[in-house]
Order: sequence, then C-alpha cells, then structure tokens
Amino acid sequence: MQELKGTGVALITPFNEDYSIDFDALANIIEYNIEGGTDYLVILGTTAENATLTAEEQQAVINKAVAINAGRVPLVLGAGGNNTAALTESLKKKDLSAFSAVLSVSPYYNRPSQAGIFAHYTQVAKASKLPVILYNVPGRTGSNVLPETVIKLAQAESNIIGVKEAMGDLTQMMRLVKDRPEGFLVLSGDDMIALPTVSVGGEGVISVLGQGLPEIFSNMIREGLNGNFAAAYAKHYKLMRATDLIFAEGNPAGIKALLAYKGLCKDTVRLPLMSATAALKQDIATYLQDNGL
Repeated sequence: MQELKGTGVALITPFNEDYSIDFDALANIIEYNIEGGTDYLVILGTTAENATLTAEEQQAVINKAVAINAGRVPLVLGAGGNNTAALTESLKKKDLSAFSAVLSVSPYYNRPSQAGIFAHYTQVAKASKLPVILYNVPGRTGSNVLPETVIKLAQAESNIIGVKEAMGDLTQMMRLVKDRPEGFLVLSGDDMIALPTVSVGGEGVISVLGQGLPEIFSNMIREGLNGNFAAAYAKHYKLMRATDLIFAEGNPAGIKALLAYKGLCKDTVRLPLMSATAALKQDIATYLQDNGL
C-alpha cells in the first residue's frame, strides 16, 4: 500500500457554537490539507470525537469528506470498537468503496489479553472488505498490543497491512520494523516520534499536528523518507513545541485551537471534552507568530 506512506492526518470534526457539525469548516480543512501536501486523510478517528457523534452524523461526515476530496488523495476510515460482533457486522454492511483501508483501534475499556486482541483482529480482518491497519494506543485503550501480537497478526491475515503505533516507545517501534513481514507498514501514531519512526525504517505517520501545519509537517516526513535527515530534523525540532502545545490540554482541544487561530474552524468541542483555555490559545498563537507559521 504505497499510497499510505508519508503523512496521513486524523481529521477533526469541526463544530458550530451550537455543537452541530460545521460542514463548511470540514471542507476548508480538507482543502487546506490537500493543498498543503498531506498524503492521505483519516476520517472518523479518535481525533474526530467519534465517540460523541451519532451514527447519522458519522455518515454525514463520511459523505461530506468523500465529496470534497473527490478522489484526490486516499481516504482511510476509522472503524474500531470493543464489541467484536457489532464491529464485524458493521464492517460487512458499510459502503467502503471510497476508502483505501480501515484503521481499527484495539478494544478499549474491556482490556483483553494478547490472545483476545489477536482473536478480535482476526475477526475484523475476515469481515473487512478493505485492508486493515491496526491501531495501538495504550493511553486510550488501557492495553498495549505487543509487537509479537502485531507480527503474528500480519503473518496470519493477509489483509492486515500495517499498524499505527502510538505507544510512544521508539524501542517498540524498532521491534515492529525489525520483525515485520515484507511490505507491512509501520506508521507512527505519535507526532513527537514521527520522524524518528521514519529514521528507523517506518513508513510515516497518521498525525494530529499535521492537519494544522500540513506543509512543514508533510515536507518533514517526505525529507525523512528520502534520507535527507538534516533538513527533516531541523523541521522536527521547530515543531516539537507545537506538538507539546496541542496535546497540553487533550486532543482535539489543542489542534482545534490551532486551526481556529488560522481561521479554518471554531475551537468548539463536545462534552465531556472542554475547549482550550485562553492561556493555551495565547501560547499557540505566540508560537505560530514567532515561527512564521
């Protein structure tokens, strides 16, 4: 899946002040990312506040994103859950014709064993009409999908094509790169170690920050993939402060504040999340101004 190398971004769902979906802002953010060089878009990931969207709203977001993208860049659909039977049934029924792959987070809250995670994903792989990218994010799920489980899944199911690894542990990332089957994608799910992941042999990132600063971020990853690490790391160190800021009060409050500063959307989030504080908004504005971004 060469098309899913480089920089993918986990799109937010922008809201109006009355908490309805702001479809014009969604269109603006998609255009901004395509023009900025983002390689592909991830729809309805965690950053999209998927847990607070109704099924009808989720479908409306899909419809709008597909229409605005109009086939210009690949699309990946977030499709995870902790009820294996419900998730697999949903995948069988869903129209996935506009997407290149599904991104499926490991089961959250019920914290299965490695054997349970393996069994869950084998069912997902069999149910999905599209290639599946595993998503390991222990900070949200409460369990770590170990590298040996990922490799075992990659070997067992031909349409499990990659992993978005968000443990934030470069050693774990290197174990994945070292032991994976040929062609299996190792993607960072952690903006701070996106370029280090490329440095050790990974294929790129599914980013939060990238949607707010697509040009510099996607160029950083592109330069890394091309082996131009001096130029890439210059950008990486420039962006480290931005990464700290957008996650300082949780995701997606920070990235929405950055996008709001750029005039692309409002900073509204749905409860139980809270919008960024005035202090964080000022820190983000100061950073962007000081760095010409």
